[in-house]
Amino acid sequence: MQLATIEAMKQPGDLILLAPTGSGKTLAFLLPLLERFDPEINSTQALIIVPSRELALQIEQVFKTMSTGHKITCCYGGHLRETEENNLLEAPALIVGTAGRLADHLRRGNIKTTNIHTLILDEFDKSLELGFEEEMSFIIGSLPSVQKRLLTSATDTSEIPPFIGLNEVVKLNFITDETKEMLDFRVVYSDINDKLETLFRLICHIGDRSAIVFLNHRESVKRTSDYLKEKGIVNVFYHGAMEQVERDSALGKFRNGSSNVLITTDLASRGLDIPNIRYIIHYHLPATEEVFTHRNGRTARMDASGTVVMIINPEEKIPTYVKEEALPIELSEDVVLPEKPKWTTLFIPLGKKNKVNKVDIVGFLGNKGQLKKEDIGLIEVKDFISFVAVRKSKLSHALELIKDEKIKGNKVKIVIAK
Repeated sequence: MQLATIEAMKQPGDLILLAPTGSGKTLAFLLPLLERFDPEINSTQALIIVPSRELALQIEQVFKTMSTGHKITCCYGGHLRETEENNLLEAPALIVGTAGRLADHLRRGNIKTTNIHTLILDEFDKSLELGFEEEMSFIIGSLPSVQKRLLTSATDTSEIPPFIGLNEVVKLNFITDETKEMLDFRVVYSDINDKLETLFRLICHIGDRSAIVFLNHRESVKRTSDYLKEKGIVNVFYHGAMEQVERDSALGKFRNGSSNVLITTDLASRGLDIPNIRYIIHYHLPATEEVFTHRNGRTARMDASGTVVMIINPEEKIPTYVKEEALPIELSEDVVLPEKPKWTTLFIPLGKKNKVNKVDIVGFLGNKGQLKKEDIGLIEVKDFISFVAVRKSKLSHALELIKDEKIKGNKVKIVIAK
């Protein structure tokens, strides 16, 4: 798929790339993009528009690990615009961001568009949903020099608005039934309309394996999370109305094993690169097959397998778009709580902009906190904050040792992440 995309990007016309989630689409469009960059031009040459902050940050991270020598700037809502404005002063070769924030920068004149020759819409079907079209139309209308357009998605869509400006379109379709073969489809029947007790018993049934629970409404997410916590299930929740630091914290805890259960809306159905998710639980059934596909794409990534579970109450039935046979799971009345996670997440109010990196954090926790390497788990360093997983059994002692210490000359309060 990546080789085919690289070759297609050399040909005339625009490109639509359809491929399953987790198949490597990000590299598929970043690699040929590098060949289109002119090192003699010291201004922005490509723009990537994405539907979520997390997807923007993921693309930025992938690009930085490629060590191309080209600068990238990530633009998204939920944090200071001024930080991005400073990053845009010296024009990056590549800008990636969400539609609302990109449109804001364009209106303020922060992004110079003269030399932007390549436009990429990642997960374009989501970006083009109602509510995004006006900003998307404005952005694309502000790019006078675009020569190449690349649209990617994990699901096909029948209608693409004229304002995208596609010409001589080539479609690469790598969506096959092989991905579905890696998925095991199951169903759990709830005796009553309220599915909370059924969800609780299902999570007890699957034990401490990682699971994402999808709901259709933000209001239901917090309610479900609180119910499970009261019943003794460690979980985190995530939705679009949360502050960015709260979103980062929730996803960080889920990635590093401080929580095995993520309660969320469809915001988490795209752009989250979290390996080894074993279960996708549809607490609420999605309205469309496209949403169902994107939710399920969080598991069975690459060569892994996964299980999709639909919870059905007496007023519901399995949607007609589910073509696979879904075998029932019989839940025991006698429940045993899953084993509690062995990790806890620490919040450090320092990040890349403070010249702090993962090596600094490992050294600090090892030298000052007397933690061994095996006591330190996944570390995520953001611009101004960091999250690090620490083995629970060593946490209290380490916190006591580091409370008056400095990281690279910075005296900060390190606490358990909320």
